[in-house]
Amino acid sequence: MGATSLGTRERLLAAAQEELIEGHGHLEMQAVARRAQVSVGLAYHHFGSKAGLIAAVVEDFYEHLDQAAFGGARLSATDWADREKERIGAYVGFHYEHRFAPLVIGPLSRASEVLDVETAFTGRQLAAGARMLEAAQRDGIVPGNLDPHLTIALMIGGIRQALIGALTAERRPDPAKLTGDIWAFMAAALRLPAEPSKATRRGRS
Repeated sequence: MGATSLGTRERLLAAAQEELIEGHGHLEMQAVARRAQVSVGLAYHHFGSKAGLIAAVVEDFYEHLDQAAFGGARLSATDWADREKERIGAYVGFHYEHRFAPLVIGPLSRASEVLDVETAFTGRQLAAGARMLEAAQRDGIVPGNLDPHLTIALMIGGIRQALIGALTAERRPDPAKLTGDIWAFMAAALRLPAEPSKATRRGRS
């Protein structure tokens, strides 16, 4: 794909995201094309349909989320618990800073146009989370009698609901406090201390 074509696609994605935000989850292809300064035929050429465009915008959001908090994240902590708490902080921070986030985890998450995208992203989260817990069990960090698949499903569901509540609240909770509260929940579920031990801290200093 050439640079010009790539630029057009990115402009359409950005325009569609703005239209979805302003339209509270709704858009028209003509309005997207006008905002992106391209023909509506070119918009259909790239995405096939309005549903295809909406799905692509949500998928682009999740790709950036993955880079910020999951597969592509650059986390600095070396201790397992500290690193996972840092990941939660990156996850919360991304959603707080992204204007599109309330729509993605709210109304759009139930839209038929993005069902396949939502299902695929959740499946990747569950699979990666289960592998992460299995590795922590092998290292003796997480108790071996926990079912990693059930545990990660409960945690991801709980975190998502907490985030929906935070993003839709009249006054959002402080992101650092929300991160701490989520991590305390996760630490309890994994039977870990909510804060690293003093010995662990000394070992990293």
